[in-house]
Amino acid sequence: MASSYDKFQRRRLISSYFSVVISIFLVLFLLGALGLFLIHSEKISNNFKEKIPMSVYFKDEANDSILKAFDAELASKNYLKGYVFISKEEAAANNKDIVGEDFMQFLGMNPLPNSFDLNLLGAYVESDSLAQIEADFKNNPHIAEVIYDKRLVDLANENIKRITYWTLIISGIFMVISMLLINSALRLSIYSNRFVIKTMQMVGATKAFIRKPFIKRSLLLGLIGSVLAIIGLIILLVYVNKWFPSLGILQDYGAMAIVFVGVLLFGFFITFVSTFFATQRFLNLRTDDLY
Repeated sequence: MASSYDKFQRRRLISSYFSVVISIFLVLFLLGALGLFLIHSEKISNNFKEKIPMSVYFKDEANDSILKAFDAELASKNYLKGYVFISKEEAAANNKDIVGEDFMQFLGMNPLPNSFDLNLLGAYVESDSLAQIEADFKNNPHIAEVIYDKRLVDLANENIKRITYWTLIISGIFMVISMLLINSALRLSIYSNRFVIKTMQMVGATKAFIRKPFIKRSLLLGLIGSVLAIIGLIILLVYVNKWFPSLGILQDYGAMAIVFVGVLLFGFFITFVSTFFATQRFLNLRTDDLY
Protein backbone atom coordinates (compact mmCIF):
# COMPACT_ATOMS: atom_id res chain seq x y z
CA MET A 1 0.00 0.00 0.00
CA ALA A 2 2.82 2.35 0.95
CA SER A 3 4.63 1.44 -2.25
CA SER A 4 1.61 2.37 -4.38
CA TYR A 5 1.23 5.63 -2.48
CA ASP A 6 4.92 6.43 -2.96
CA LYS A 7 4.60 5.78 -6.69
CA PHE A 8 1.55 8.03 -6.84
CA GLN A 9 3.39 10.80 -5.02
CA ARG A 10 6.39 10.40 -7.30
CA ARG A 11 4.21 10.63 -10.43
CA ARG A 12 2.46 13.68 -9.05
CA LEU A 13 5.81 15.31 -8.26
CA ILE A 14 7.17 14.56 -11.74
CA SER A 15 3.97 15.93 -13.28
CA SER A 16 4.37 19.08 -11.19
CA TYR A 17 7.99 19.52 -12.32
CA PHE A 18 6.99 18.91 -15.93
CA SER A 19 4.26 21.55 -15.80
CA VAL A 20 6.73 24.06 -14.29
CA VAL A 21 9.31 23.39 -17.03
CA ILE A 22 6.66 23.67 -19.78
CA SER A 23 5.35 26.93 -18.29
CA ILE A 24 8.87 28.39 -18.12
CA PHE A 25 9.66 27.20 -21.65
CA LEU A 26 6.52 28.68 -23.24
CA VAL A 27 6.80 31.98 -21.41
CA LEU A 28 10.52 32.46 -22.12
CA PHE A 29 10.15 31.37 -25.73
CA LEU A 30 7.43 33.95 -26.39
CA LEU A 31 9.33 36.65 -24.52
CA GLY A 32 12.49 35.79 -26.46
CA ALA A 33 10.58 35.92 -29.76
CA LEU A 34 9.23 39.36 -28.85
CA GLY A 35 12.73 40.46 -27.86
CA LEU A 36 14.15 39.29 -31.19
CA PHE A 37 11.41 41.14 -33.04
CA LEU A 38 12.09 44.37 -31.15
CA ILE A 39 15.85 44.12 -31.73
CA HIS A 40 15.40 43.39 -35.43
CA SER A 41 12.38 45.68 -35.93
CA GLU A 42 14.54 48.43 -37.48
CA LYS A 43 16.22 45.91 -39.78
CA ILE A 44 12.82 44.46 -40.78
CA SER A 45 11.34 47.91 -41.43
CA ASN A 46 14.42 49.01 -43.39
CA ASN A 47 14.29 45.84 -45.46
CA PHE A 48 10.72 46.71 -46.46
CA LYS A 49 11.38 50.41 -47.06
CA GLU A 50 14.47 49.74 -49.16
CA LYS A 51 12.27 47.93 -51.66
CA ILE A 52 10.30 51.12 -52.39
CA PRO A 53 11.93 52.47 -55.60
CA MET A 54 12.55 56.02 -56.71
CA SER A 55 12.62 56.47 -60.50
CA VAL A 56 14.58 59.30 -62.13
CA TYR A 57 13.56 60.00 -65.76
CA PHE A 58 15.79 61.96 -68.15
CA LYS A 59 14.81 64.24 -70.99
CA ASP A 60 15.28 63.00 -74.55
CA GLU A 61 18.21 65.37 -75.17
CA ALA A 62 20.28 63.79 -72.37
CA ASN A 63 23.17 62.05 -74.17
CA ASP A 64 25.41 59.19 -73.03
CA SER A 65 27.99 61.47 -71.42
CA ILE A 66 25.30 63.10 -69.27
CA LEU A 67 23.93 59.71 -68.24
CA LYS A 68 27.42 58.45 -67.38
CA ALA A 69 28.11 61.58 -65.34
CA PHE A 70 24.88 61.05 -63.40
CA ASP A 71 25.82 57.39 -62.88
CA ALA A 72 29.15 58.49 -61.39
CA GLU A 73 27.31 61.00 -59.18
CA LEU A 74 25.01 58.28 -57.85
CA ALA A 75 27.99 56.05 -57.00
CA SER A 76 29.19 58.70 -54.54
CA LYS A 77 25.83 59.05 -52.72
CA ASN A 78 25.85 57.58 -49.21
CA TYR A 79 22.07 57.23 -49.02
CA LEU A 80 21.77 54.69 -51.84
CA LYS A 81 21.60 50.97 -51.28
CA GLY A 82 21.68 50.32 -55.02
CA TYR A 83 20.55 51.59 -58.39
CA VAL A 84 20.12 50.37 -61.95
CA PHE A 85 20.13 52.19 -65.28
CA ILE A 86 17.23 51.39 -67.62
CA SER A 87 17.75 52.49 -71.21
CA LYS A 88 14.92 53.44 -73.55
CA GLU A 89 15.32 50.11 -75.35
CA GLU A 90 15.14 48.10 -72.09
CA ALA A 91 12.06 50.06 -71.00
CA ALA A 92 10.37 49.32 -74.33
CA ALA A 93 11.19 45.61 -74.04
CA ASN A 94 9.86 45.49 -70.48
CA ASN A 95 6.69 47.27 -71.59
CA LYS A 96 6.25 44.79 -74.43
CA ASP A 97 6.50 41.88 -71.99
CA ILE A 98 3.84 43.45 -69.75
CA VAL A 99 1.42 44.64 -72.46
CA GLY A 100 1.99 41.67 -74.74
CA GLU A 101 2.46 43.70 -77.96
CA ASP A 102 5.06 46.01 -79.48
CA PHE A 103 3.61 49.53 -79.18
CA MET A 104 6.48 50.97 -81.30
CA GLN A 105 5.13 49.23 -84.41
CA PHE A 106 2.11 51.52 -84.59
CA LEU A 107 3.74 54.58 -82.95
CA GLY A 108 6.81 54.40 -85.15
CA MET A 109 9.00 55.67 -82.30
CA ASN A 110 10.04 54.92 -78.72
CA PRO A 111 8.49 57.54 -76.38
CA LEU A 112 9.97 56.02 -73.22
CA PRO A 113 12.86 57.93 -71.60
CA ASN A 114 16.16 56.74 -70.18
CA SER A 115 15.87 56.31 -66.44
CA PHE A 116 17.51 55.18 -63.21
CA ASP A 117 15.71 53.09 -60.59
CA LEU A 118 17.08 53.88 -57.13
CA ASN A 119 16.74 51.97 -53.87
CA LEU A 120 17.54 54.13 -50.88
CA LEU A 121 18.77 52.96 -47.49
CA GLY A 122 15.89 52.51 -45.05
CA ALA A 123 16.97 55.40 -42.82
CA TYR A 124 16.47 57.81 -45.77
CA VAL A 125 13.03 56.51 -46.77
CA GLU A 126 11.30 59.28 -44.85
CA SER A 127 9.09 62.01 -46.25
CA ASP A 128 11.53 64.84 -45.44
CA SER A 129 14.62 63.02 -46.71
CA LEU A 130 12.92 61.92 -49.92
CA ALA A 131 11.63 65.43 -50.58
CA GLN A 132 15.17 66.83 -50.20
CA ILE A 133 16.66 64.16 -52.48
CA GLU A 134 13.93 64.80 -55.05
CA ALA A 135 14.61 68.53 -54.96
CA ASP A 136 18.35 67.93 -55.45
CA PHE A 137 17.71 65.76 -58.50
CA LYS A 138 15.33 68.29 -60.02
CA ASN A 139 18.09 70.89 -59.94
CA ASN A 140 19.66 68.91 -62.77
CA PRO A 141 18.29 70.51 -65.98
CA HIS A 142 18.48 67.17 -67.84
CA ILE A 143 16.12 65.37 -65.44
CA ALA A 144 12.50 65.45 -66.54
CA GLU A 145 10.79 63.79 -63.59
CA VAL A 146 11.39 62.07 -60.25
CA ILE A 147 8.72 59.59 -59.17
CA TYR A 148 8.20 57.55 -56.00
CA ASP A 149 5.12 56.38 -54.10
CA LYS A 150 4.76 59.07 -51.43
CA ARG A 151 1.60 57.55 -50.00
CA LEU A 152 3.24 54.14 -49.61
CA VAL A 153 6.20 55.72 -47.83
CA ASP A 154 3.90 57.51 -45.37
CA LEU A 155 1.86 54.36 -44.76
CA ALA A 156 4.98 52.26 -44.23
CA ASN A 157 6.44 54.66 -41.66
CA GLU A 158 3.11 55.08 -39.85
CA ASN A 159 2.49 51.33 -39.64
CA ILE A 160 6.04 50.56 -38.52
CA LYS A 161 5.78 53.08 -35.67
CA ARG A 162 2.37 51.73 -34.70
CA ILE A 163 3.55 48.10 -34.72
CA THR A 164 6.65 48.93 -32.66
CA TYR A 165 4.56 50.87 -30.12
CA TRP A 166 2.04 48.07 -29.62
CA THR A 167 4.77 45.43 -29.52
CA LEU A 168 6.40 47.28 -26.61
CA ILE A 169 3.07 47.45 -24.77
CA ILE A 170 2.28 43.79 -25.43
CA SER A 171 5.80 42.79 -24.32
CA GLY A 172 5.35 44.64 -21.03
CA ILE A 173 1.94 43.09 -20.39
CA PHE A 174 3.15 39.65 -21.36
CA MET A 175 6.17 39.94 -19.05
CA VAL A 176 3.88 40.63 -16.08
CA ILE A 177 1.58 37.74 -17.04
CA SER A 178 4.57 35.44 -17.52
CA MET A 179 5.87 36.23 -14.04
CA LEU A 180 2.47 35.46 -12.56
CA LEU A 181 2.17 32.17 -14.47
CA ILE A 182 5.65 30.93 -13.53
CA ASN A 183 5.13 32.07 -9.94
CA SER A 184 1.83 30.17 -9.80
CA ALA A 185 3.37 26.98 -11.22
CA LEU A 186 6.26 27.08 -8.74
CA ARG A 187 3.95 27.78 -5.81
CA LEU A 188 1.85 24.74 -6.71
CA SER A 189 5.03 22.68 -6.83
CA ILE A 190 6.10 23.88 -3.37
CA TYR A 191 2.57 23.56 -1.98
CA SER A 192 2.86 19.75 -2.07
CA ASN A 193 5.86 20.04 0.28
CA ARG A 194 4.30 22.43 2.77
CA PHE A 195 4.20 19.80 5.54
CA VAL A 196 7.86 18.94 4.95
CA ILE A 197 8.72 22.64 5.23
CA LYS A 198 6.82 23.02 8.51
CA THR A 199 8.28 19.79 9.93
CA MET A 200 11.83 20.95 9.19
CA GLN A 201 11.04 24.29 10.80
CA MET A 202 9.63 22.61 13.92
CA VAL A 203 12.81 20.59 14.47
CA GLY A 204 14.89 23.76 14.43
CA ALA A 205 16.03 24.19 10.82
CA THR A 206 16.63 27.80 9.80
CA LYS A 207 14.60 29.43 7.05
CA ALA A 208 17.67 29.76 4.82
CA PHE A 209 18.46 26.06 5.26
CA ILE A 210 14.87 25.07 4.39
CA ARG A 211 14.72 27.33 1.34
CA LYS A 212 18.06 26.18 -0.08
CA PRO A 213 17.00 22.81 -1.64
CA PHE A 214 13.79 24.32 -3.06
CA ILE A 215 15.67 27.21 -4.65
CA LYS A 216 18.28 24.83 -6.10
CA ARG A 217 15.56 22.65 -7.60
CA SER A 218 13.68 25.64 -9.01
CA LEU A 219 16.86 27.06 -10.55
CA LEU A 220 17.46 23.69 -12.21
CA LEU A 221 13.91 23.71 -13.58
CA GLY A 222 14.47 27.30 -14.73
CA LEU A 223 17.69 26.27 -16.47
CA ILE A 224 15.95 23.40 -18.28
CA GLY A 225 13.06 25.65 -19.34
CA SER A 226 15.48 28.39 -20.49
CA VAL A 227 17.59 25.97 -22.54
CA LEU A 228 14.46 24.58 -24.21
CA ALA A 229 13.33 28.15 -24.95
CA ILE A 230 16.74 28.99 -26.48
CA ILE A 231 16.58 25.85 -28.65
CA GLY A 232 13.08 26.87 -29.78
CA LEU A 233 14.32 30.38 -30.61
CA ILE A 234 17.21 28.97 -32.66
CA ILE A 235 14.74 26.86 -34.66
CA LEU A 236 12.57 29.97 -35.14
CA LEU A 237 15.57 32.00 -36.35
CA VAL A 238 16.59 29.29 -38.82
CA TYR A 239 13.04 29.18 -40.17
CA VAL A 240 12.78 32.99 -40.52
CA ASN A 241 16.23 33.16 -42.13
CA LYS A 242 15.16 30.53 -44.65
CA TRP A 243 12.26 32.69 -45.83
CA PHE A 244 13.93 36.10 -45.39
CA PRO A 245 17.68 35.59 -46.00
CA SER A 246 18.16 39.27 -46.87
CA LEU A 247 17.62 40.20 -43.21
CA GLY A 248 20.80 38.36 -42.20
CA ILE A 249 19.32 37.45 -38.82
CA LEU A 250 21.59 34.43 -38.26
CA GLN A 251 24.65 36.60 -38.88
CA ASP A 252 23.69 39.04 -36.12
CA TYR A 253 25.50 37.19 -33.32
CA GLY A 254 25.33 40.17 -30.95
CA ALA A 255 21.54 40.33 -31.02
CA MET A 256 21.22 36.58 -30.59
CA ALA A 257 23.63 36.62 -27.64
CA ILE A 258 21.69 39.44 -25.94
CA VAL A 259 18.36 37.61 -26.29
CA PHE A 260 19.71 34.19 -25.29
CA VAL A 261 21.53 35.53 -22.23
CA GLY A 262 18.45 37.58 -21.35
CA VAL A 263 16.23 34.48 -21.57
CA LEU A 264 18.64 32.52 -19.36
CA LEU A 265 18.97 35.26 -16.73
CA PHE A 266 15.22 35.95 -16.68
CA GLY A 267 14.58 32.21 -16.20
CA PHE A 268 16.91 32.15 -13.19
CA PHE A 269 15.55 35.43 -11.80
CA ILE A 270 11.87 34.56 -11.94
CA THR A 271 12.35 31.04 -10.53
CA PHE A 272 14.55 32.33 -7.68
CA VAL A 273 12.18 35.15 -6.72
CA SER A 274 9.04 32.98 -7.00
CA THR A 275 10.55 30.14 -4.98
CA PHE A 276 11.90 32.50 -2.32
CA PHE A 277 8.53 34.13 -1.66
CA ALA A 278 6.57 30.88 -2.00
CA THR A 279 8.69 29.11 0.63
CA GLN A 280 8.62 32.23 2.78
CA ARG A 281 4.82 32.14 2.70
CA PHE A 282 4.66 28.57 3.98
CA LEU A 283 7.37 29.22 6.54
CA ASN A 284 5.29 32.03 8.01
CA LEU A 285 2.06 30.01 8.13
CA ARG A 286 0.81 28.52 11.37
CA THR A 287 0.50 24.74 11.47
CA ASP A 288 -3.32 24.92 11.51
CA ASP A 289 -3.31 27.04 8.33
CA LEU A 290 -1.50 24.32 6.37
CA TYR A 291 -4.76 22.38 6.19
